[in-house]
Amino acid sequence: MKFKADRSTLIRALAHIQSVAEKRNTIPILANVLLSVEDGTLRLTATDMEIAVVEEVAAEVLRPGAVTAPAAVLYDIVRKLADNSVVELDHPGSDAPLALRAGKYATSLNVLPVDDFPSMVAGDLPNTFRIATATLRGLIDRTRFAISTEETRYYLNGIFLHVAEGPLGQMLRAVATDGHRLARVETEVPAGAEGMPGVIVPRKTINELRKLLDEGTSDIEVNLSDTRIQFRAGSVLLTSKLIDGTFPEYERVIPKGNDRILRVGKRDFADAVGRVAAISQERSRPVKLSVSPNLLTLSAISPDQGMAKEELDENSVVYDAPPIEIGFQARYLNDITDQIENEVEFAFADSAAPTLVRDTNSPSALYVLMPMRV
Repeated sequence: MKFKADRSTLIRALAHIQSVAEKRNTIPILANVLLSVEDGTLRLTATDMEIAVVEEVAAEVLRPGAVTAPAAVLYDIVRKLADNSVVELDHPGSDAPLALRAGKYATSLNVLPVDDFPSMVAGDLPNTFRIATATLRGLIDRTRFAISTEETRYYLNGIFLHVAEGPLGQMLRAVATDGHRLARVETEVPAGAEGMPGVIVPRKTINELRKLLDEGTSDIEVNLSDTRIQFRAGSVLLTSKLIDGTFPEYERVIPKGNDRILRVGKRDFADAVGRVAAISQERSRPVKLSVSPNLLTLSAISPDQGMAKEELDENSVVYDAPPIEIGFQARYLNDITDQIENEVEFAFADSAAPTLVRDTNSPSALYVLMPMRV
């Protein structure tokens, strides 16, 4: 195998695939990228047996063939080459090393047999639809912060993507929760997605997909079954297993009767939370909200550092209901307000019940936040 490719083309493709390759794995071949060339095309493939990424780019093929090489090392070498370099990769076959040349630079990399590289076959994916890149990006960005990292509750380690009935008919929903907060965002059902099964897309897949959504592709092709999902974004194909589990009945935890409504400017609120929470270095530091008509007082106490308090008045607060005091983890408040543009709406029931949070400018998204004792 022998080919030449522009450094800019090669580095972009390697950036997509190298993070999928497992750097610390008991199976050495999973740390490698499969490079195969023929008919003017270079195909790069990486997999960890849960996810596979394939990208095709243009190359000058001097001798067709295939080879595997350490993904992280190859990426690091190409990343440090001059921007306008032409990279030549030459593998004569067998157990010989892979030679890399660019200008006056030359190195060689050990390879592993191509036959050892696993094939992650997607199988039959009967459900197919296309979704605008901006729409999919919004579904991910406004929910993934709530994905659980607790491995024992593996069925919460992803985003639940499904079609559900809403007030205006069927909607495509993305839901994530870690038991402390919940994010639910919905959009119109794309043509072809109406009969799709509800699937849980793993956290790592979500993170890899999110990187591809900044590449400028206008829309994404989605193919899925009840066990696998595949995304095609331009020249990149991302295939992933789905989480084999049942997502909880999240609608049960969305409060319906919360009638104490607080509206507050997002920027004023987020900045005040940050300043008040700075008194404590604890990761789970609570912030207390004391709400009365058109007045919001935020406060936090640290046994070691003291106390901090800030008031927001009628210039940024609207509230006309009985007073309430309620506490939340500062980081959770920030995670939710980061998804909101201008004005945050809190709907309280009492100091111990789940609170509903909305963006007043975006009815397609809602968040649920469990309170803390303060």
